[in-house]
Amino acid sequence: MRVFFNDKRFKYLWLFLVLQLINCQWSIVNGQLSTVNGQLSTDRKYDYYFHEATRLRIQKKYDASFDMLQHCLAIRPNSPSALYELAQYYMVLKQTDKGIATMAEAVKYAPDNYWYAQGLANLYMQQNKFEEAGNLLEDMEKRFPTKIDVTYSLLQIYNRLGKFDRSVELLDKLEVRLGKNEQISMQKFAIYDQQGEEDKAMAELKSLADEFPTDYRYQVILGDAYLQKEKYDEAYDIYQKILKAEPDNAMAMYSLAAYYEQTGQTEKYDQQLNTVLLNRKVDASTKTDVMRRLIIRNESSQKDSTIVINLFDRIMEQEPEEADIPMLYAQYLYSKKMDDKAIPVLKQVLQIEPTNTAARMTLLGEAVKQEDYDGVIDICQTGTEANPDMLEFYYYLAIGYNQTARSDSVISVCKRALTHVDDESDVNVVSDFYAIMGDAYHKKKMMKETYEAYESALEYNANNIMALNNYAYYLSLERRDLDKAEEMSYKTVKAEPNNATYLDTYAWILFEKANYEQAKIYIDQALQNDDGLSGEVLEHCGDIYFHTGDTEKALDFWKQAKEKGSESTTIEQKIRQKKYIR
Repeated sequence: MRVFFNDKRFKYLWLFLVLQLINCQWSIVNGQLSTVNGQLSTDRKYDYYFHEATRLRIQKKYDASFDMLQHCLAIRPNSPSALYELAQYYMVLKQTDKGIATMAEAVKYAPDNYWYAQGLANLYMQQNKFEEAGNLLEDMEKRFPTKIDVTYSLLQIYNRLGKFDRSVELLDKLEVRLGKNEQISMQKFAIYDQQGEEDKAMAELKSLADEFPTDYRYQVILGDAYLQKEKYDEAYDIYQKILKAEPDNAMAMYSLAAYYEQTGQTEKYDQQLNTVLLNRKVDASTKTDVMRRLIIRNESSQKDSTIVINLFDRIMEQEPEEADIPMLYAQYLYSKKMDDKAIPVLKQVLQIEPTNTAARMTLLGEAVKQEDYDGVIDICQTGTEANPDMLEFYYYLAIGYNQTARSDSVISVCKRALTHVDDESDVNVVSDFYAIMGDAYHKKKMMKETYEAYESALEYNANNIMALNNYAYYLSLERRDLDKAEEMSYKTVKAEPNNATYLDTYAWILFEKANYEQAKIYIDQALQNDDGLSGEVLEHCGDIYFHTGDTEKALDFWKQAKEKGSESTTIEQKIRQKKYIR
């Protein structure tokens, strides 16, 4: 029987099958979309919490950041990034074992992440877990063959664990990769030497010297190794060969001196040292190193220091172009308490190197100690030119000018110094500059500028004792703002209760305020704390004692004030009339 497509029963059956197929396909598609949407939702949640953890960490909200990372692991338990970050927190919290375990988990789930593995290796090494570090680094060397840092870290582990055969294998691999070089050869030499394999050790150095035949430094290293092994003939032959090809080779010259010393040829040793130290072609750093060794040798054998000094003097006659040798000489002279001889050497240092602040500050200290203010001025003038940003030189220059009564120069230097002040400058030093300017302005009778300078000094340092005392005293001399003067002066007395100058200022302010009894208490304290009071202070004593009814004692103080050179215009009248004259 034939079946036709227009048969109604077939049409209905076909339509039914088509509809079923469509429904089935839609179910499959909806299921796939649901899975995809679910994955997208998980990724978005994870990314949100992870970025939030990072943001909070940057804001130093560490507790909240830690909680966010815990959320990350709840969403994706094996997430390497969250595990790595949490490991850092555990280490900070001193939960070392947990930190290492968490870092290991991060490495497990991200085996191709070099930085995670490197972080774990560092943790192992920090905790002296060298076996674990070695195993990890061996694995890393296979997975990250281009990372040379891994090889160096593994080399460090092998050396620490005493696995020297493996160290040599690694060094051989490095040599193939990087080529023959000093660092690798010297490490191999040290390993062979430590293991007592002398032939291999020397062969390694010889191989290095052969690789670079024109670099005599490696030849010297080989010669020094022979010398260390007491193979004197081999060492001597190498040094002679080098010096024949390059007579001024400083390393070979010094090594030959060491050879003479080690073989007991004292006279030749001294001659060879002179050859090194008096050779203009030998660089300053080599000469300095030789002189340091010579000083140590001389001190340990307790020999006469004149040997070292004479050698220094001979080097200095050549007028060295670098400051290393003269600076070392000056230090040696100071160690021998020969300060006077050190000063011209330090001056020579400054001629060679004007910016050498150590030499300049030492010379400055000597000048201040000797109260040589012309010397202070000379040292600091050139100091401000050589080191224009060093406020110390301006400061002592201002003091030098002040001590030599050059007020205009004091003001000028202080103003120059203040142009170099920035946010990092010491506010106490800045305050002192203004205080010094205030003193200089007062000497010029420029009272407005005087008080403005002191105000500026106190803005930078409200407890500048020098500024407080002088400001208060000058106000009292003008009999103005006495309450303010008393407040400032009291701060100085409280800060230094035994300072006779500050006690005198406070007593005089109280006197000007007619508080005579209290003024007498403080002027008596000034007398107790200084036997060498000035004529001005002694006159104050007389004035205060007169107002407290002790005329006889007042007259005695006025006479002492005159003997001490009081510049008061009324001191003669006070003595003659036996009474206080304002």
